[in-house]
Amino acid sequence: MKKNDAMLYRFARPMITGLFKTFFTPKIVGKENIPISGRIILAGNHTNNFDCLLLISSTKRSIHFLAKKELWTGPKKIIFGNMGLIPVDRSKKDHKSLEAAENYLNNECLIGIFPEGTTEKQKGKILPFKMGAIKMAVDTNTKIVPFAISGNYSLFSRNLKIIFGDAISIKNNDLEKEKESLEKTIQKLMRGDL
Repeated sequence: MKKNDAMLYRFARPMITGLFKTFFTPKIVGKENIPISGRIILAGNHTNNFDCLLLISSTKRSIHFLAKKELWTGPKKIIFGNMGLIPVDRSKKDHKSLEAAENYLNNECLIGIFPEGTTEKQKGKILPFKMGAIKMAVDTNTKIVPFAISGNYSLFSRNLKIIFGDAISIKNNDLEKEKESLEKTIQKLMRGDL
């Protein structure tokens, strides 16, 4: 176990994966695109609060997710505070969370991020991406593995699917254009065009 791996995550992952795959029977495509070591960012569309569990079930590596700071309240704080998650204040540009994520990347860890920032939207639609994934990729010279989630989380439905695309290198020239390019890549994965 790497020093940056959260112990609770390490012990909970096999159980989460076993239960999740049993009850939701997801189809996982392209997981070989997630490197077995080294820094990487997983970035994709956000459909449901269970998306994190789907990603956890897709790789044996520990994923450090950026998650809304509201999860760190009451008894939930004990769980989420010990799972290696990074709290984000979505009401502003949260430089502290970006710095924490970049520290993980500089220690060769895996970051999971949903650039839309929320699941609150019309089903099947994608919201304009926030800049976080692109910014941390440029700052730390890290590639992004895009992913797309489709289907739903109905028990035993067999229509839940996640596709991981090829890793993308982000150039430090026009970050807005790079963000739009990432968004288009994920939309193509959602449509099955890649």
